[in-house]
Amino acid sequence: MTTRPRDLRKWREKTGYSQVQLARVLDVDVMTVSRWERGIMQVPSFLKWALAYIELQGEELKPQLKRRRQKGGKGYGNFGGVSNVPQKTKSK
Repeated sequence: MTTRPRDLRKWREKTGYSQVQLARVLDVDVMTVSRWERGIMQVPSFLKWALAYIELQGEELKPQLKRRRQKGGKGYGNFGGVSNVPQKTKSK
C-alpha cells in the first residue's frame, strides 16, 4: 500500500508540518514534497514508515522555521538587493 498525494497533505496538515518543515526532516527539497502532494511525482513507498516515525517522535523532529530578512531588501522577494541597474564604479 502506498501513500496517496491527498493523504500526505492531510497528514501534514493534521500534524502541523509545513512543506518546508517536512522537507527538512526528510532531507529532500521542498519542491519534492510539493510534487508528491500534487501527484506530479510518485510518493515513495517508504514514506508511510517515515511519517509514522516522525509522528512517534512528536515535536522533537519538527524544525523551527525563522523568517530571514534579506539585508538591503525591500520585501519584494528574495533577491537580496540584486538589481539589473548598472552600478557606478569608482574610478582611480
